[in-house]
Amino acid sequence: MNTATKTAVGLILVGIAATAVFEIGRYRARADVLTATAGFSGERAFNDLRQLVQLGPRPAGSESLERARAYIESQLSAAGAEIWDDPFVATTPRGKIPMTNVISVINGENPTVVILAGHYDTARIDGVQFVGANDGGSSAALLLEMARVLSRRTNRVTYWLVFFDGEEALKKWMPNDSLYGSRHLAEKLASDGKLSQIKAMVLVDMVADRHLNILRESNSTAWLSDLVFRTARTLGYRKSFSGGTFPVEDDHLPFVARGVPSVDIIDLTPFGDYHHTARDSIDKCSPESLAVVGQVALATLAEELERTG
Repeated sequence: MNTATKTAVGLILVGIAATAVFEIGRYRARADVLTATAGFSGERAFNDLRQLVQLGPRPAGSESLERARAYIESQLSAAGAEIWDDPFVATTPRGKIPMTNVISVINGENPTVVILAGHYDTARIDGVQFVGANDGGSSAALLLEMARVLSRRTNRVTYWLVFFDGEEALKKWMPNDSLYGSRHLAEKLASDGKLSQIKAMVLVDMVADRHLNILRESNSTAWLSDLVFRTARTLGYRKSFSGGTFPVEDDHLPFVARGVPSVDIIDLTPFGDYHHTARDSIDKCSPESLAVVGQVALATLAEELERTG
């Protein structure tokens, strides 16, 4: 965050009127948009990331992932959020593996649901000590801090913070060996007739890289992707949301396929460097990047999803 941005945010947090407008770079950031980002701490999220990484590799079905789930649920409980476990048994190339999505519910003034989601498992890579600091750790850490922020507010819509299990392939990425948790939940909601309650999904993945560069994920719903990038520019974060396009297969796809407006906020930087290697360690990550993505997500919700209920 540059000096101008820090100054503007600081002014807002001490009570500048909500109708004010501030210059951030070449953009004019409304005070109400900046106020919507208040309370999100990149440092607290980074501490969650550190705690998860210390558990080591956390592939689906492992004891270390169970410990990660226990940590996640302890933090959600401390935030006062309601917790639902969504257990299922996945058929994988390594046999049947028990998996569990964790859903944190923050009730709003109406039952319309906005999902904020990410995965908390790490890839199982034979012969590699893959701790997944950015890929798996960062999304879970960001969601925990979102739970703390949203649970302290009065929200117009109901939020589900979904920690997907089994995002990673167990052997080789393909349609039936990936996205186990999101495929399960989307199918379950459709079968239960609850999918119509879901207004939108905002997915985060690999969002803590020190050199944050979020591209437009081209499988995402166009209007929602436009909203995210417009909000990022309003907040002065254009450099971190450069806007080049690239398709990614991720946990939003089962929901996109069922007509739920969804956007994947994902940094592709690791793909050219340390993706699925032992180098995906905490030194590649920063609290500043977590703060940027968290603030953009919160302001996106305030700009459209909360406003229209």
